[in-house]
Order: sequence, then structure tokens, then C-alpha cells
Amino acid sequence: MKVAISGLGKMGSQMAQILKENGHEVLTHDTDIDQRKRIASLGFQTFENPIDLVHAFGTERIIIWLMIPAQFVEEALNQWLIILQPGDIIIDGGNSDYRQTIIHAQKAAAVQVNFLDVGTSGGILGLKNGFSLMVGGDEETYKYCEPLIKALSHPNGTFKYFGASGSGHFIKMVHNAIEYGMMESLAEGYHLIKDGPYRNINLVNVAAVWQKGSIIESSLNGLALDIFKENPNLDGIEGFVAESGEAKWAIESAKAGGFAMPSIKAARQVRLDTAQGEVSFATKLLAALRNKFGGHAINK
Repeated sequence: MKVAISGLGKMGSQMAQILKENGHEVLTHDTDIDQRKRIASLGFQTFENPIDLVHAFGTERIIIWLMIPAQFVEEALNQWLIILQPGDIIIDGGNSDYRQTIIHAQKAAAVQVNFLDVGTSGGILGLKNGFSLMVGGDEETYKYCEPLIKALSHPNGTFKYFGASGSGHFIKMVHNAIEYGMMESLAEGYHLIKDGPYRNINLVNVAAVWQKGSIIESSLNGLALDIFKENPNLDGIEGFVAESGEAKWAIESAKAGGFAMPSIKAARQVRLDTAQGEVSFATKLLAALRNKFGGHAINK
């Protein structure tokens, strides 16, 4: 299939590579010249002007897969809807608020453009491991795009269709909120071991024994093991941890449903407090973990 990836950052560029490796024809788009140069050096045809990209599809059905930050989706969607034709497809693969996704799907439907929301997990490890993909939107459109989605799950990821528009981003929002809590628990636990009653415990050994058959064996703990091997004292890490939005949306959704999310709320507050200088070994580990799986700047 022919598809265009719009947004060539940490995940978008890797997705383009996976799709190409799995036999799909991939066009690319980004407004950043450095990103276009980088992807062009890997053998991809790349475009700055959306109209030129659309023309490159010829008579084929156009599929635009957006991999851009949530705050830019509205503007991008409006831009694409002007030039796409009825029956074409837009996929939002970023971390958008599912409530906005519902609106975006309605806006696309008004001009007969099909819209899918695909929550995408895997971070910068996706190229090696494959992605975990959570899909919402029109089922017929999903089935048409399934070869692309399946390819992105290779070799060790997976994908599922969850139903109406917004459901994919809703599932991903909850995933990321859980991630907040899991990361916070790991960070607090390692902090307690480091500064608890038994001093000079080797955190590499702790992470290693937890990562082999224990109940808390996990991808996140595996990353913690790698971090402690590379930087046991987390030197050079300030401990600021950005709050990216998904936990906030999850807490709002829970409140609207009449129930609480105390663990996730507390984990989010820790991140907010780092902006006020409340940092510790635990928040340094949080920052290091975000960098490991997502490529996020470690001191910003």
C-alpha cells in the first residue's frame, strides 16, 4: 500500500522505516528541513508542501498518517481536509485527547474523508521491537488500513481495533496514565533502596534480580536496569519531569465519570512539582526513564 507519514520525529521516522521494510510504499512529509534531509538520506521521497505530496499519490487512494504533537493536529487536519478528496483517509497516530478526536472525526466525515485514531506505544524502541497500536474509528476504514497497522506491529508488537472514533486514543490515554503511576512507583522504590537503612546497595543488582522472574519484571524495570548500568548515581540529571497531558485528561475523564484516580493523580503531581524545584533521586530516575523509552530531553 502507499501511505504518507506526516511528522518525522522520533516515532514517525521509525514508522516510515518499518513500513518500507515490510514492502509498503512510503512518502514522507515534514515542515522541518532537517527532518526531511534526514529521512531523504534513508532513501525516502519527502515533501514540504502537502499539495505536492497529494499529487505524488496519482490516482491512488490517499492515506495520510499524522505523527505530530496533539497541539498541532487541529491545524494540520484543517490543512489536509482542504486538499483531500472524498474517500481519502487521515490517521492520527499521536497522543491526542480522545474528546478532540471525536470532533476531528466528525469534521472529516463532513467532507467525506475517513478518519482513524491510532494510539501508538513503543517510543523510540519501536523500530527494534514493533509498536503496540490501539485503533478507533470506522471499522471498514480500519480493515482497509489493517495491512499498514499490522506491519507496524512487527516483529514483537501487536494491534487491536476498539470501536468508535476516539476509542483508540482513549485506550492510549489510559495506558499513558498507568505509565505515570508505574514509573512513579519504580522511582520511589529505587529511591528508598538508595537512601534507606541499608546503604551502598548496588541498584544494578536490584534491577537485575527484579527483572528475572519477579512479579514486577517489566519493560520499565528493564530500562531502569540499563540506566543504572550506564549511570549508577544519575549524574548530570536535574530531575525535572515534563507533564505531557495524558494523565491530566485521564483524571478529568474519571472525574466526569464520578470516580477517583488517586495513584495517577499523585504521580502527575510529582511531575508538576518538579517544575517548582522539588526534585529527588526518584524524579531523576523518572527523567532518565522518559529519555530511554521516548527520547525526551533529559533536562527540559
